[in-house]
Amino acid sequence: MKKSMLFAIFICAAGFTFAQSAKYESAMKANISQLDSVMQKNNFDELANNFTRIGDAEKTQWLPYYYAAYTYALAGLRQEDNSKKDGLADKATDQIKKAESILGKENSETDVIKSMIASVHMTVDPQTRYMTYLSPINENIEKAKSLDPTNPRPYILEAENKFYTPAAYGGGKDVTKPILDKANQMMQDFKPETDLSPNWGKTTLEYFLSQYK
Repeated sequence: MKKSMLFAIFICAAGFTFAQSAKYESAMKANISQLDSVMQKNNFDELANNFTRIGDAEKTQWLPYYYAAYTYALAGLRQEDNSKKDGLADKATDQIKKAESILGKENSETDVIKSMIASVHMTVDPQTRYMTYLSPINENIEKAKSLDPTNPRPYILEAENKFYTPAAYGGGKDVTKPILDKANQMMQDFKPETDLSPNWGKTTLEYFLSQYK
């Protein structure tokens, strides 16, 4: 009898865990699917808040906070009002710190986000902030490459940065093209670890590659 009761408790617990896991995956997929359209809908805050709520509910999952940070970083890069950029970058920083705290370390994907965050800060006033933020932008890209040599996203960021950097400062279309080609091949070969793992960047690549046609 005692063994039967323990077995029943185990089955119930396993069923509850599976239900919770399925609910988490469903919620994450629903919000991740909105990332491609977030710039058109301009619902950055809503989407970032959705990811944050999922993270707060789950507590042991780093990806919700990662995606919240990514969404805030995107919002900062697309924000036209410079007075709002630092606030969005700070929100992204808070979220990526939560993600890394759960992971117990940084990884390639979180370093990509930290490079994006530094870019948001720099775009507030590039002339005066260049020296402060250029190093973290580039250093995080290089760390992301070294932590996962198969990850195309640091190369996509590098290409975007080079594309908008004047040729006199080491940038321009000619310098950018080989990086884009490498990122494009890596994107085609990249296999995300799970259905929820970061896999963004294709749309950005397609845009920049179209500039060479």
